[in-house]
Amino acid sequence: MRRRFLSDFHFSLLAVVIFLCVVGIFNLYSATYQAGGHQYLSQIYWMCGGLLFMMVLIFLDYRIFERFSYPFYFIILVLLAAVLAVGPKIYGARRWLDLGFFRFQPSELMKIGMVFVLAKYFHDDHIVGGYTLRRLAIPFLILGAPVLLILAEPDLGTALLICFVSFSIFIFVKMKWQSLFVLFMVAALTVPLAYKFVLKDYQRDRVRTFLDPSRDPRGKGYHALQSMVAVGSGKLRGKGHLKGSQTQLAFLPEQHTDFIFSVFAEEHGFIGILILLVVYAMMILMGLEIAHHARDKFGALLAVGITSIFFWQSFVNIGMVTGILPVVGITLPFFSYGGSSIIISFMGIGLLLSIHLRRFMF
Repeated sequence: MRRRFLSDFHFSLLAVVIFLCVVGIFNLYSATYQAGGHQYLSQIYWMCGGLLFMMVLIFLDYRIFERFSYPFYFIILVLLAAVLAVGPKIYGARRWLDLGFFRFQPSELMKIGMVFVLAKYFHDDHIVGGYTLRRLAIPFLILGAPVLLILAEPDLGTALLICFVSFSIFIFVKMKWQSLFVLFMVAALTVPLAYKFVLKDYQRDRVRTFLDPSRDPRGKGYHALQSMVAVGSGKLRGKGHLKGSQTQLAFLPEQHTDFIFSVFAEEHGFIGILILLVVYAMMILMGLEIAHHARDKFGALLAVGITSIFFWQSFVNIGMVTGILPVVGITLPFFSYGGSSIIISFMGIGLLLSIHLRRFMF
């Protein structure tokens, strides 16, 4: 049994994750060095806790979660509603539940919850020839409820991320191209309306600032401009560990969370960025490989959903700090500081390893 476990275990994926964690800790240490912060120590504690969650999930058969997918989803919906009712207001938003020793962000857990419930739904719903928009009515309702609650916090970034992850699953289950075209056209037509009537003033400012950060260089455009300066100043080889001027002189805002990639880019340059992107790409490809070899449809959908979480988080965060995308507050997996994000990321890896480990078990 031990020999079978060692031969089937995906050590390459675990090695990639450990590499990202180690580099992330050194990077976080640099991001908080001048401020005398000890966030890197807290991050180590959260990573150790995440590793424990990961180990538990590895030894559990992932199919156990199939029967609990809907209850898990509804529990998180209740937690999201509780956030709006009793959550503390921080920086003008209610996104956390204060548990005394720990602030918990239910929207982070909904990333996994959404993957569970959609994997369960599509696993049970057998269809030939692809999905139409009408056949996706229930999945859209499942998606809409948490997205509306998260938007009310407000947390546009996480709401968009959950939408991206869900649509990745929709595409994987073979949505008809006619339906995709209609959906694209509807989205294109509703974007201007959403900009005017749905987005809040600060969110519209983010869009305008994204299009022209120089319109308010000391205000709303400050984050984007300072981040691009940090990334660009790294040049080819970077300035070296603890030597980034934007970071150490505290010009870079939120440098330990949303803009942690800018710290790395300034200190390690284009070569460091390229290496990091290759490592993230390896993690995504390994996740897709696990999905391809999964023993059942539920496992394949689960692996696709989890992998898409890592892909979209990495894509949006890196695009955000380099000026390609608007600033929406998405963390970089295994790099950004934050207990909820770290725990959920390790849970995702634990599920992927569980799916891979059981691909030949009948």
